[in-house]
Amino acid sequence: MVVSGSHEEVSATYDRKKELKEFDDTKAGVKGLVDAGVVKVPRIFIHPPNSLHEGSSLGSIHSHSHSHSHSQTHLRLPIIDLGDGIIDKDVNLRKEIVEKVCDASETSGFFQVVNHGIPVTILDEMLEGIRRFYELDTQVKKQFYTRDYANRRVTYNSNFDLYSSPAANWRDSMYCVMGPQPPNPEELPETCRDILMEYSNQVKRLGTILFELLSEAMGLNPNRLRDMGCDEGHSLVCHYYPACPEPELTLGATKHADSGFLTILLQDHIGGLQILHQKQWVDVPITPGALIVNLGDLLQLISNNKFKSAEHRVLAHKVGPRLSVACFFTTGFHPSTRIYRPIEELLLEGDPPIYRETTVLEYHTLYRAKGVDGTSTLEHFKLQTSSPDEQK
Repeated sequence: MVVSGSHEEVSATYDRKKELKEFDDTKAGVKGLVDAGVVKVPRIFIHPPNSLHEGSSLGSIHSHSHSHSHSQTHLRLPIIDLGDGIIDKDVNLRKEIVEKVCDASETSGFFQVVNHGIPVTILDEMLEGIRRFYELDTQVKKQFYTRDYANRRVTYNSNFDLYSSPAANWRDSMYCVMGPQPPNPEELPETCRDILMEYSNQVKRLGTILFELLSEAMGLNPNRLRDMGCDEGHSLVCHYYPACPEPELTLGATKHADSGFLTILLQDHIGGLQILHQKQWVDVPITPGALIVNLGDLLQLISNNKFKSAEHRVLAHKVGPRLSVACFFTTGFHPSTRIYRPIEELLLEGDPPIYRETTVLEYHTLYRAKGVDGTSTLEHFKLQTSSPDEQK
C-alpha cells in the first residue's frame, strides 16, 4: 500500500509494468478505482515532485486553490467575441478580431471565444452525454475499451500513453474520430450518439471560422490554412476526471502541448486547467458559455514559431467528476501524403525554416509513442542550424 504523501515508496518489490497491466485489464479506468472506494492514490499515478511543483511556489499545488496569489504573471486570457456571425459583414470588427487572435497566438497560444454560434443548450447536452457514457455499467463500456487507435473510430481507455509515460494521469478518455469521414452512427455509443454527431458538426463549423481568422492573423489569404488541409480531420476526445482522494500526489493531465493544428475545448464548471506562461502556471478561468481555443504543435511548425503551441496541464481535484471535450483538428492516424513545412511567405524576411517537413501521420505517431513526458515533440523536428560561432 502506498504511504500517502510519500514519493520514496518504490522498492524492489514494485513491479510497475505488472501494476499497469493489472489496472488496464480491469477496463474500468480511474472511475473503476473510485467506484471501488479507493482512498489512496495507487503508485502508478504518483508523479515525481518536480513535475508537480514545476513553475509553482511551494504549497500552491498542495492547496490546489484557484487564487494562486503567489503567481508573478498577470496573464489575462483574452475573451474574443465572435459576434455570432457578424464578422463576415463588418470589416472593421473582423480586423479587430484578427488583431486579437494574432496577439493571443503570438504570446500564449490560448484564448477564449464567446458568441461563437454554438447554443449553450448544445454545450450542456454534450457534457451531459459524456457523463451518461461514463456512468454506464462497466460491462457496457468495456466493448469500447481498446488501445487500437489506428483501426477503431471510437476508443475508450485510461491514459493513451499508460505504458510509456513516467506516471499515469487521473482521468479516463473516449476518443471519437469524426473526420475526414464521419463515423457510421452505429459506431458511436448509443447514450451520447446524437449529441456527438450534432456537436461535431457545430464545432467543425467554428473551426472553419477560426482557421480563416488565423490565416489572416498570419497575413495570408483567409483560405490558406484550410487549403493546406489543416481543418480536414477532427476528433472529439471526451475526458472524465473522477474526484481524487489525494490530489496533491497526481495530475489530471501532465504538462503537454497538443499535437494537431488547433484545439477547441469545452469544459464544465470545476476548473483545474492551467497554462504555462513565463515559467509560471496560470489558471484558465471558467467563463460560462465560452469555448477555449489553443494552438497545436503543427500550427507552430508551419508558422515557423510565429504562433505558439501552448503547454498546459490539468490539476487533480477532491471534487468531481470534471468533464471536458476537446476537439482536435488533425487527421491523426489517417494516412495522407500531404507534407507540412514552414509556410514560405513567412520566411520572406530572411528567417530560415526552423523545422523540417513532416506528415501529420509521422508527427502524430511520434507524439503518441513518446507519450506525455513533459518534453516537446517539436524538438525532434528542429533543423540543426549552426550558430554564428560555429561558422567561424
